[in-house]
Amino acid sequence: MANWKLFLFQVLVIVGTGLWIFWPALHGDWLWDDDVYITNNPLMQDPARLWKAWFQPGSFVEYYPIEESVQWVQWQLWHRETFGYHLTNIILHISSALLVWRLFSKLGLRFAWLGGLIFIVHPVTVESVAWIAELKNTLSLPPFLLAMCAFIDYENKRKRRDYFLALGFFLVAMLCKISMALFPVVILLYAWWKRGRIGWSDLKAVVPFLVISVVLGFLTIFSGRWFLVHHPSAVIPISGFFPKLVLAAVSISFYFSKCFLPVELLTIYPKWEVDPFSPIQYLPWLVLIGVIYWFWTKRAGWGRHALLGLGFFLIILAPFVGFLGVSYMDYTWVMDHFLYIPMIGLIGLVMAALGHVEKQLSRSARSFGLVMMIAIMGLLAWESHGYAALYIDSQTLWSYTLQRNPGAAIAHNNLADSLSKAGEISKAIEEYKQAIRLNPNYALAYYNLGTTLSRTNRTSEAIEQFEQAIKINPEDIESHNNLGEALLQSN
Repeated sequence: MANWKLFLFQVLVIVGTGLWIFWPALHGDWLWDDDVYITNNPLMQDPARLWKAWFQPGSFVEYYPIEESVQWVQWQLWHRETFGYHLTNIILHISSALLVWRLFSKLGLRFAWLGGLIFIVHPVTVESVAWIAELKNTLSLPPFLLAMCAFIDYENKRKRRDYFLALGFFLVAMLCKISMALFPVVILLYAWWKRGRIGWSDLKAVVPFLVISVVLGFLTIFSGRWFLVHHPSAVIPISGFFPKLVLAAVSISFYFSKCFLPVELLTIYPKWEVDPFSPIQYLPWLVLIGVIYWFWTKRAGWGRHALLGLGFFLIILAPFVGFLGVSYMDYTWVMDHFLYIPMIGLIGLVMAALGHVEKQLSRSARSFGLVMMIAIMGLLAWESHGYAALYIDSQTLWSYTLQRNPGAAIAHNNLADSLSKAGEISKAIEEYKQAIRLNPNYALAYYNLGTTLSRTNRTSEAIEQFEQAIKINPEDIESHNNLGEALLQSN
């Protein structure tokens, strides 16, 4: 009975803490690309929406059919009322925290519950949970964690049922978001951690997971490219091997630092200069290689566990450190929501370290450590609660972002959008102009400025903005359409 009471108490702490942290965001407004995914997504009104989501790759920018189906169901239930969307994200996030606890328990970590609590309170998760469009993150993580738990059961019991459960959960996760595509590599890392080697049976077990990763990865890439052909945008990813190597080095160190010191979090971080001729920008690679080598030399003991935690972090994070050109790199190199899954590896690493250290402490030292841990959890929860409150509306979020990153052209544009909708036209125009000053090739800002100027009957000025937008992006249908309307008005 005492164990059940403790278990119930631990569950209630995680659930209650999660609800308190994200309570300010429950009635948060639509933000940023929520309109692309939901409010202005023409597929939401399409009777064939579900068919296209599953059987017509390229109908949307990503091939995430389960995520798209859930969004469609949400739209039928709540339409433009944001409460239901936010509540869904919060429930999924809390579920993931409980599953992180379960995963760590299966890995034999003494402080497994604490790992789940850290996940729920960590400020880096706020972006994924408080931003409606990041449903793909919160939706994909529970089946991913269930796949890991099922695969561990298969490794321990060798029951085919567990293997197929792991495969099924992994397929579901991949149909929500492709970010865990390197799960087959994680399986091999786990096999090495468990047995100290990777055998033919491990390689054969990985093959079906690898097939799912490759097929769905191809479909997602195809969908993105096909969609961009019909919805052009100016994406200029960084090119060249050494610039990408440098970008990856600094990105990894940035993400690592935010896991252990989650302060000054932003939706748009300042882009740093990528200099392949700067020796210091290669330093993170030297440190990382040195740390991995150190862990490898200790692999007979604690180093094996350290390599599992750090390896998970690096493997899942790998697609987001700069080697692949992605659209968000137009305005920032790094984003918090890419840490949502990888950080679990570092949390597990910390829990393993705490379990090892705690055994060697005196009773008084353990009491002091408990007090310190409670204080740290409180600080993290307070930081997350305050950060979640910023996601209440666009003006609040983008004003906060610009206070800390005034050079973010996209933040000026997004703030201008919210000001324009609020009827503060003169302020909106100035913000659009500031976005253009910071990025003279920002076609969307020219288009938005032109549209706003048209609303105030400044037609000749609007024509100039539309023409500039078309000069930068000749394939932009909306700019051509609005330019035509402005020209008709001017005659």
